[in-house]
Amino acid sequence: MPTPLVVSEVRKSFTMHLRGGLVLPVVDNVSFSLKAGECAVLGGPSGVGKSSILKMLYGNYAIDAGQILIEHQGRLIDLASASPREVIEIRRTTLGYVSQFLRTLPRVAAIDVVAEPLIARGEAAATAHDKAAELLGKLNLPEALWRLPPATFSGGEQQRVNIARGFITDHKILLLDEPTASLDAANRAVVVDMIAQRKKAGTALLGIFHDDDVRARVADRIIDVSAFSARKTAA
Repeated sequence: MPTPLVVSEVRKSFTMHLRGGLVLPVVDNVSFSLKAGECAVLGGPSGVGKSSILKMLYGNYAIDAGQILIEHQGRLIDLASASPREVIEIRRTTLGYVSQFLRTLPRVAAIDVVAEPLIARGEAAATAHDKAAELLGKLNLPEALWRLPPATFSGGEQQRVNIARGFITDHKILLLDEPTASLDAANRAVVVDMIAQRKKAGTALLGIFHDDDVRARVADRIIDVSAFSARKTAA
C-alpha cells in the first residue's frame, strides 16, 4: 500500500486524577498520512506533543477521538479501536518503534535483546543472532559487549542496542523517537545511512530528531506539531 499510515482528527488529553480530575489538553485535530519510502519528521518546540503523537501511534497512549489507520496484512485497521491482541500482532509484524530508552530484562545479553524480535516472528535463532551481530558491528558496538546485559552499558552503547533491535525487522512502518540523541558523530552517520536504506526498501518512517544536521539529512517532510497543539487553544 503506498500510504500505510493515515492519522485523522486525533485528539489527546491527560486527566490528572490526583488534581481533582484536571484535564490537560495535549493535541487536537492531528491529521497527516505517511507514504511508503519516505521519512517524515515531527517538528516544533519541546513540549508541543511530538513524543505523545508517537506513543499514540504505537498504542501506548489511548486517544480521545479520531482514527489511526494502519495497513496490516492487506487490510486497514484502526489502531485506536483495535483489541490488545490486534495491537500486539501489528507491533510484531507491521509497526516498529525505536524509543529514547532501552528497556530490557535483567541479565539478558545484548545480542539476545537485538535478535528477539526476529525470533518472535519465527526466525531461526542462529539466523537471528547472525543478523543481530551484523547490526551491532555496523553500529560499532565492541564485540566484547555483545554477550553482556545492556544495563551495564553507557547511554550511547544502550542506544545502539536499541537501534539495532528496532532495525533488525522489516516492519513496513517505523517510529523513531530521538534515535541519535546519545550517539557520537560517527554513529549518527551510521543511523542516517540505515534510515536511507530503509527508505529505499519502502519503509515508511516517522521520527523526532532534535539534531538539526540529522534532521536535514533524513527528512523528506516536516510535520509541524505546533499546528495541532491543544495547549495554545486552551490558554
